[in-house]
Amino acid sequence: MGEGADGGGGDGVSARSPGGSPGGDGFAPSALGTREHWDAVYERELQTFQEYGDTGEIWFGEESMTRLIRWMQKHKIPLDASVLDIGTGNGVFLVELAKSGFSNITGIDYSPSAIQLSGSIIEKEGLSNIKLKVEDFLNPSTKLSGFHICIDKGTFDAISLNPDNAVEKRKQYVQSLSRVLKVKGFFLITSCNWTKEELLNEFSEGFELFEELPTPKFTFGGRSGNSVAAVVFQKTCDFSLAKFS
Repeated sequence: MGEGADGGGGDGVSARSPGGSPGGDGFAPSALGTREHWDAVYERELQTFQEYGDTGEIWFGEESMTRLIRWMQKHKIPLDASVLDIGTGNGVFLVELAKSGFSNITGIDYSPSAIQLSGSIIEKEGLSNIKLKVEDFLNPSTKLSGFHICIDKGTFDAISLNPDNAVEKRKQYVQSLSRVLKVKGFFLITSCNWTKEELLNEFSEGFELFEELPTPKFTFGGRSGNSVAAVVFQKTCDFSLAKFS
C-alpha cells in the first residue's frame, strides 16, 4: 500500500461519500481499504516490472517526494536518522531518500508482492542501504521501533476506507505510530482524503502540529482549495500517557 498503488495517475486514494458514511466520517467503504486489493495490485505491478521494467506510478506525483525531502533537508535531519516509510508500495520514495544521502531507511508494507517489487527496483538502482520488511502497521512487530522520522503517503487514506470498522483501524494506526516513533520524532503525512484540520483531530493524542507543507491549489466554481494535505507532526509523548493525562 503506497507508491503506485492507486492503479491510476498517481493521485492517491479518495472516496469521500457526499452523503457521509454510517460512521459519520464522510467516507464510503471501499475495496481500496482491503489487503486483498493491494495484494492483487502489487502482483500485477511486480509482473509488469519483471516483463517491462516499469516501476509503476508515484502516489501524489514526484512533487510529493521532493516536498518531503526538501523539508528534511531544510530542518537538517541527520542523514543517518532512522526513517520509516509506512506502506512503501513500489519503494520509489526509498530510492529517492537514498539518492539524497539518507542511509538508515526502512520500508514496510503488508503486501509481500509490494516488498518483492520494492526489492527488485532497489536492486536495479544498485542500492544496498535500504531495509525492507513485510509488516502490518496495525499490528507491528516489537522490532519495529525507535524511528526518528515516519512518513505516510496514502496509507492512512487507504486504511480509512476499510469496510471492516475503519474507525477502530484508524485508532490502531495512531497507537502503532506512537509505538514506532521516538518522542520528539517527526511524522510526515500526505493525504487526499483528510484536511489539515481533520488530521489534527485524528492525531491529537500524543502528537502536535509542527508544520503544514504547501501543496498545489485548485480553483473551482469561484472557490479555491488544496487537492491534498501535507502535514508534519511531532510526537510529544507516548499514546498511553497522552490518553490518561
